[in-house]
Parts: sequence; C-alpha cells; structure tokens
Amino acid sequence: MHETELHDLSDDSDYAASQQQASGSIMRCDLGKSAVSEPNGSEVVYSKDNVTIHPTQYASERISGRLLLVKQGSSLFMSWIPYKPSTDGVGYMSRSSNSCPMEKDRSLYTIKSLPLSDVRSIRRHTPALGWQYIIVVLSSGLAFPPLYFYSGGVREFLATLKQHIFIMRSADDANVFLLNDFQDPLQRSLSSLELPGVVSVANRASLRDSLSSVTSADNSERVNQETYDGSASTSEYSGRHKHKAYDPARDLSIQVLEKFSLVTKFARETTSQIFRESHNNGFSPYEKRQQNNYASPNLVGTRPNDAQKNAGVTTVASDPLEFDKLPLVWGKQRETPLCLEEWAAFLDSEGRVVDSKALRKRIFYGGAEHNLRKEVWKFLLGYHEYDSTYAEREYLAAVKKSEYDIIKSQWQSISATQAKRFTKFRERKGLIEKDVVRTDRSVSYYEGEDNPNVAVLRDILLTYSFYNFDLGYCQGMSDLLSPILYVMKDESESFWCFVALMERLGPNFNRDQNGMHSQLLALSKLVELLDSPLHNYLKQADCLNYFFCFRWILIQFKREFEYSKVMRLWEVLWTHYLSEHFHLYMCVAILKRYRKKIMGEQMDFDTLLKFINELSGHIDLDGTIRDAEALCACAGENGTACIPPGTPPSLPVETDMGLYPQDDDVL
Repeated sequence: MHETELHDLSDDSDYAASQQQASGSIMRCDLGKSAVSEPNGSEVVYSKDNVTIHPTQYASERISGRLLLVKQGSSLFMSWIPYKPSTDGVGYMSRSSNSCPMEKDRSLYTIKSLPLSDVRSIRRHTPALGWQYIIVVLSSGLAFPPLYFYSGGVREFLATLKQHIFIMRSADDANVFLLNDFQDPLQRSLSSLELPGVVSVANRASLRDSLSSVTSADNSERVNQETYDGSASTSEYSGRHKHKAYDPARDLSIQVLEKFSLVTKFARETTSQIFRESHNNGFSPYEKRQQNNYASPNLVGTRPNDAQKNAGVTTVASDPLEFDKLPLVWGKQRETPLCLEEWAAFLDSEGRVVDSKALRKRIFYGGAEHNLRKEVWKFLLGYHEYDSTYAEREYLAAVKKSEYDIIKSQWQSISATQAKRFTKFRERKGLIEKDVVRTDRSVSYYEGEDNPNVAVLRDILLTYSFYNFDLGYCQGMSDLLSPILYVMKDESESFWCFVALMERLGPNFNRDQNGMHSQLLALSKLVELLDSPLHNYLKQADCLNYFFCFRWILIQFKREFEYSKVMRLWEVLWTHYLSEHFHLYMCVAILKRYRKKIMGEQMDFDTLLKFINELSGHIDLDGTIRDAEALCACAGENGTACIPPGTPPSLPVETDMGLYPQDDDVL
C-alpha cells in the first residue's frame, strides 16, 4: 500500500492569513477576551457561537451551540455544548416553527471533553453555497455529525489547533487535516472513509467541572441567530416533500453498507463508543463496567478462550419477564391469511375500505393471500387511501403511469456523450447494474440470464435515483424493491409503492446515518427496559451499539427469512397496528429468545455478530411475531417513550403522498 504523503499547513493560504490574526481573532473568539482560565487550571483557547448540527433536513430541528477548545496541562479537549431552549418557548433556531428539538435530542449530540488525541482527522468543507462545516473523524474511523459554522470561524478553529497540537495536511485531499498518529496505514485508510457519525462520546470527568461554568455562559450569552431564522432558510424546509438543498455530506459511501455485515474485531473497537455516553451518565467506561458487572468475579476480564472454558459454570441471570410464558398471556395465535371473500367484506359498493383499523388488525394477525397482495399492499404502503373508490384508484393509476414515464425518460434521454460529463449518473447507474444482477436470483421471477424482470428492477431504481436525486441509490434498496415488483408485476405501480416505502425507510440510507443511529439507540433502550440483565451483559461486552442488528433494521429482516416469509413479515410491519416500530420489538424478541446462549457462552462482539448472521434462515417467524407482540404489550407507554419522535419507519406527514388531487379553495 502506498504510503500517504503528508504536508505541513504552511502552504495553505487560509492558514498563512490566519496566523496574522491568531493572537487577536482566535483567542478573542466570541467570549470577548483572549482566553478564559478556569479554577482547575484549564483554559478555553477557542470558543465559537452558532456552530450547528443538522440532525435532519428540517430547519426547525437544527441544534445550535457553542464549540470550545479547552487546554488542560499539555492536553487539548474539544466540546460542543448545545444551547438550552429559550424560556419563552420560542426556539432560537426557527421562530416561525412550532417545533424545536427535545432536550434529550440535544444531549444526544452533545460532545463533552473529547481529547484531541482521540481524533484522527478533520475534514473541512467549503460549499459554493451555504455554510462551511467540518467533520471530525476519530482514530477509530467513526465520525461525528457535521458541525456547521453559521458565523464563520473554520479557519481560526484549525489555526488554533495548529498552535497546540501536531496537525498536518494530507496530499491526497487538501481539505483533510491529519492529527496524531500518521504511521498506521489502516488508520490512514479509515480516515478517508468518514464513516457515519458517532453521536457522542464518554464524558471526561477531568473537565466536567470546568465546562459547567462555560455551559452557564452559553445559556446567558448565546446569540439568537436572526439570519438563521430568515424566510429563505425556513421556507426551504417547510414541506416534507420539497426538494432538499444539496448537502455534500449526504453522499453515501458506496462501500459502507456493503461491509457492515462483515464487521470484525476492529469494527467492534471502532463502534463501541456510539451509545456509551447515554448509558455511562458521566462515569468512565471502567467505573461503569465495575458497577454493572453482573457476572461472577472470576470471569470478569477473561479472554475469549477462557470464557469458553468457563461457559459451563457461568450463571445466566434470569429473564425478568419470564419470556417463555409471555406469549401465553399476551401473544395471539397466528390466523389464516386474509382471503378474497373477507377482503370484499371490508369494501363498500364503491370500493372504499369501511374499517381500516379492523383491516390492519386482520392483516397483522394473519397476513393476506398472495393473490390479494397486489391490492392490499397499495393500501398498507399509503399509495392508495383507505377511503378511495374504485374509480379514483383507476384514475390514479393512469395519472401516475404518465408521471412515471416522464421521470424515466429523463435518464433514458441521456446520451453517451452527456453521460461522460455526468459523473453522478455514471456512478449510480454502475452501482445499480452491479446490484440487481445479484438480487434474489434464486427466486424464479428473477432467475436466469437476460431476465427481463431484472431489467425492470434496474429501470425502477434508476428512475427513483432521478425522482429523489438527493438520496439517489444506496446498496440495500434493491432488496426492498424486489418483493414489491414480484407482487405488483407492474413497473409503474411498483415504482410508486417503492416511493411510498422509501418515505418511511429513506432515513435508513442517509449519509449521516442518523436514521439508523436513532433506531439502534431506541433498540438499546427497549432491551434495557424489557431485559435489564441482557442489557447489562451487552454493556459489559462493549456491544451497546447494537451494530450486530444493523442488517435486520436496514432492510427489514429481508435476509433473515425465506422470500415468502419476508412478504408475510412486511405485511405485519406495514400495518403499524400495535406500533409503527414493531420491527424493533422483533429485534428484542429474537435477542431474548437466544439470551441464554449469548450470555452463557460469554459472546464478545465478534462472536455475537457471527452468531446473529448465522441465524439467517433459522428464525421461527410466527413465534417471533407472537413474542414481539407480547413484548410490545408489556412495554406499553414506557416502550413508546424509549423511541424518539421521528425515528424511522414513521408514517409520512402527508399520508396521501400528494397522489390525490385536492380541492382548490382559491379560484
């Protein structure tokens, strides 16, 4: 592997200019004085207000705060402290919005006392339009969400770093600045990946007291950001279905999703801090491990081989919910699938669904016969409204067919000469063509060479990449589309059903991975609620990131069950009958079913990941659905509280997707 060339920062014009201002603007920052000394000897050497994180694409959900560099002795620490909401109930981020991030969302993204010795690189982004931002990549390869500098200051921030730590610029990318260890080629490779973000890291007790006073200053001195409340910024995100502004940080690294199922011991180390702050409550990892260590002392800290030898004498904590008995009390037996006669009984003379809740309940407990799925799935996915008539649905099909053809023609009309100058199109087209030829080829509908259905699968995905150009195509989408096309047997209807599904699951594929992180965090909290001994074991084993469940959530158990069973499961999930996050209770049910093996054999992350992957094709679907129903009923409102609002898959704000024409009141 070619060793990456490194250069000093002296050849960067930004830094040459900033050095002349260092003693003034950098040290002055936003505090109005050269530096702030704290009682314990720490010193704030840089402070910048209005540094903002964008958890979602909506302006009302942005979180602004203060970015700090604090020097203590020879060590430098970075913190980002979000502002507290104003006491008058009007958010400083969007005065025209009635919503603002909840307090727990703010604390989720807080960065407290991150040692710069743990940082591998910092990438600077300077878009032609919009704000400058940086992405901080840890030595582990994980990254924090982008930090947007609304009031400028990226140049001063990097120049301050150079004054206190060793920082060099990579020859491979002039905007990547490398810190600390430059000798490890594996770390050098990971620094360029900018893997999706860690939301926070463990608190550092040594600086907690010194930062408390700075936090107080934050709340009293914060700027209201009038420019951020401007109408242009607000209107850009006012509708859920409006096009999102281009954000370079959203482009998904092609290799990331493909490699998640192959995570190794290195991945365990790199992901172990994702949720640590949420569970450590300010203690160091070692202190928390000692407090929550349920296993016998002679097994604590043993190597994997030692754990296997002692597996026979390991005492597994009992299940607090007596899991094996729960379905006898709560979970109902699965019923036969919905048949044609029953389906007809749910419709009135004009084709409206009379009782949508009863229909969703019936499908939740029994699914639908395969010959009905073509109609039923359109309702479950939101492509059809429950109160639409036969005539309305027929008209809709014609309108959407015409609209689909127009979108499809956009990429079909691109000539070879144009394609040479359209890098994004070539990349997405190549990735789609590579993925579709290996998607469900064992299913008769897609098997064989030159299968026309595989070509249709490709065309739909290419058309979607033009319909939702911001998201485009990501690996895993072909897995979600395949069963839909298999059922619909119609290109246009398959496309619009896929669009409806991606309205719910699209955040799973965002570049910053916020959708996946929120679901994994919610899963962690549900396990803590429903099986605290298992939660404590996973904490001890550094598995609280729940990365071993990533594939389950990303593509909704698509590769865990046979093709026919996947369709049955998706029908259950799409009903949103008990919970729109029933898939998370499915995850808990599977983990609880195998808890004795996981805990008894003292599985570490690598062993657990291998074990979970090998469960594919061996999970009892009906039993797991019953178990998940029982867990959902037992969790009740407490379970709902574990899941942050907006966690995918949630129903779109506009449930009809704009498919049905609305009456125009203004004539």
